[in-house]
Amino acid sequence: MKLKRQQRGLTFVGLIIVGTLLALAGIVAAQVFPTYLEYMAVQKAVQKASAGSTVAEVRDIFDKAATIDDIRTISGKDLTVGKQGDRVVVSYDYAREIHLAGPAWLVMKYKGSSQ
Repeated sequence: MKLKRQQRGLTFVGLIIVGTLLALAGIVAAQVFPTYLEYMAVQKAVQKASAGSTVAEVRDIFDKAATIDDIRTISGKDLTVGKQGDRVVVSYDYAREIHLAGPAWLVMKYKGSSQ
């Protein structure tokens, strides 16, 4: 006697739910990715700016690099400039908010330094 095998797989409703969740994750990822790229550009600009010897020079170098790399979230005046030994240390701390839906927001906090 042959036993019937039970079918396995994803139902149409399950497929719609999985597809919706993947689409929502893709939408959020598409909004987060540019903020990460900007963070990488900020880090690169901070490394360049740490070559300055005065606070004004560091901020000016950062602002020039920010203009080239299209950094809009943070400017030279938002940097914390200090000295550690004989090295200039430039640090930053900022947040980006991404509106998801209704009262829901995704907050991305970025922090780094030239060390």
